[in-house]
Amino acid sequence: MASASKVTAWCCLATRIALYIVGAVSHTSLRHEVQTLPLWFPIVLGFRQRDFAKWSALPCLIVWLVIMVLIWLFLLGWARVVTGHFSPIEITMTLIIGVACVTGLIVSFRWRTAVNSLVALGIAVLFAILQLAALRISFIPYIAHQ
Repeated sequence: MASASKVTAWCCLATRIALYIVGAVSHTSLRHEVQTLPLWFPIVLGFRQRDFAKWSALPCLIVWLVIMVLIWLFLLGWARVVTGHFSPIEITMTLIIGVACVTGLIVSFRWRTAVNSLVALGIAVLFAILQLAALRISFIPYIAHQ
């Protein structure tokens, strides 16, 4: 399904751009560049209309959606898992990221691919690990404060 791959790519690209904007506004550009490195794979694969785009995008989109939900819960005063000060631009970007993630997930879940289920699972697990590792690496003091 060619259109699903491109929609997935656009959703990942929108997420990446919104996170770059957050990095620019919060003066943590390097941190956000590191955090979004895994998103390059579904972006490139999606625009090339490869089935692997779905399986590489799913865990990345899920991780970012969970982070956005945790931020919203903090802003609403319902949870303190994620804390901090969020400017109006950052809050707007969380909404854009959330919409992009939900859209990408809906399209991906409806998209049927010819990828073997074990290979698909392996790719999804690999990208979940890559996304979580990128987040962890982004908290190294040198990266976090650049």
